[in-house]
Amino acid sequence: MRGYKYMLLGMMALGFIGSSMAQEKDAVPKNKRTIAKVKPVEIDTLEMDMEGGELMEEMESKEELSDDPMVILKGQTSYDLKDHVRAAAYDSLWMKELYESASLFDIIYEDIRTMEVDSTYYLSVHTDSLKARLKALNQKTPFNISYNPSLENVINMFLTRRRGLMERMLKVSQFYFPMFEQELDNQDVPLELKYLAIVESALNPKARSRVGATGLWQFMYPTGKMFDLNVSSYVDERSDPIKSTQAASLYLKKLYGVFEDWDLVLAAYNSGPGNVNKAIRRSGGYKNYWNIRRNLPRETAGYVPAFLATMYIFEYAEEHGFTRNPVERPYFETDTIHVKSTITFDQISDLVNVSVEELELLNPSYKLKIIPYVKGKNYALRLPVDAMGKFVTNEEAIYAFVQNELKAKEKPLPQIVQAEDQIRYRVKSGDFLGKIAGRYGVSISQIKTWNGLRSNNLRIGQRLTIYPKTNGAVVNNSGKSTSSAGYKVHTVRNGDSLWTISKKYPGISIDNLRKWNGISGNNIKPGTKLKLCDCSS
Repeated sequence: MRGYKYMLLGMMALGFIGSSMAQEKDAVPKNKRTIAKVKPVEIDTLEMDMEGGELMEEMESKEELSDDPMVILKGQTSYDLKDHVRAAAYDSLWMKELYESASLFDIIYEDIRTMEVDSTYYLSVHTDSLKARLKALNQKTPFNISYNPSLENVINMFLTRRRGLMERMLKVSQFYFPMFEQELDNQDVPLELKYLAIVESALNPKARSRVGATGLWQFMYPTGKMFDLNVSSYVDERSDPIKSTQAASLYLKKLYGVFEDWDLVLAAYNSGPGNVNKAIRRSGGYKNYWNIRRNLPRETAGYVPAFLATMYIFEYAEEHGFTRNPVERPYFETDTIHVKSTITFDQISDLVNVSVEELELLNPSYKLKIIPYVKGKNYALRLPVDAMGKFVTNEEAIYAFVQNELKAKEKPLPQIVQAEDQIRYRVKSGDFLGKIAGRYGVSISQIKTWNGLRSNNLRIGQRLTIYPKTNGAVVNNSGKSTSSAGYKVHTVRNGDSLWTISKKYPGISIDNLRKWNGISGNNIKPGTKLKLCDCSS
């Protein structure tokens, strides 16, 4: 099996394709092979700030490293793989950044869709200074960057109303930009197009617009198929950071071959080449974006200014008081391997001790938390390198374990795809997506997908289509919660924090946990039982 190894600058920054990973077959007979579970040392790194500080030093002072959760026993010999504590800490911090940034797509999507580019916002930069900076920026890029009152308005809006979003993008971009730059360079298109992914998705690979555009680069289904992005019940490669970036680079290059103007390429990427051609005709033949803008769809009228404003803010971040904090370890290493059997995220998580949430971030193209095995197709699993070592070393035993699970219970093909099992649920007062998802044993993302929901907001009386795994009884969440008096509770374990607990139960926030359990701060003690619902409603 050939593995493709990348050193990722950011979460998915493309590195060098590695050589084949040769796997020696063990001489020990299969019936002598045993999977042993070892309790790992719990390390809670998710509450640290980006400096790490005292907690990082405390972790490094410990003699223990995280134990391998699965070892193959060969007679008296066992393999005990470990990860480096500092590396694990930084990886967890990056995961925290990605979790917290995922919700920003809704904000930027609405801003661009409804943007009044001619409205005046609070003056954040002096006009003369702005003109000089835009002139200097224009000399460095192939885009037509010149002062325009509408562009000034958008820049001021981003610097005031959306300052927090821009700060977050400056940090999260360290995951993605190196990979974007490599793919854009491969197609010989301007590297500044990396800023387009901020405008499109706020760097969220799972972003989905109200019209169905998906991923970092917001491909519609037909356009994605044009560039070989496979979409099926299990897989949506529009959400694959590397494949979608390759497709976006090819598409942008193709559009430039048509319009030979990068501003018009941006407009065509957003609204389609046909709408740009119509705008050119309606304007009397003008080809400058600012001259045809009034003839473009409203969303596209704010799209190019938003792109240019984002580029400006990134280029002049320090001048506007943004602090660039390059992290000490701005990457983590991952590796990929083609799966040989259908396998679920839950199974992978149990076997190599990587959380389901992290698997979702590393493998965003798998819609149902299942990696299918289909003859003739190569579906890859991406894992941190330490976990990949565990997977490859024990690969044969892992697949045997998966097959045994399949024989022992229903195959992982979810019943949710069977139309006859659907129900129509009417939203009641006090309902929220996490509560409904928990009741029927499904995830929030599944409910949103089935009903075309773009946010977590519900209204009383709203009808939802659900394909339940349960009949409405409270379900046990992988042993992490139990039912008490008709509601779910979580028993706090060593290493738990309000933040990590909230991430285990979709739709539940830290504020929810505090409110429902009468907690005023962040301190929770092991053994405490936390209610996971507003049980008074």
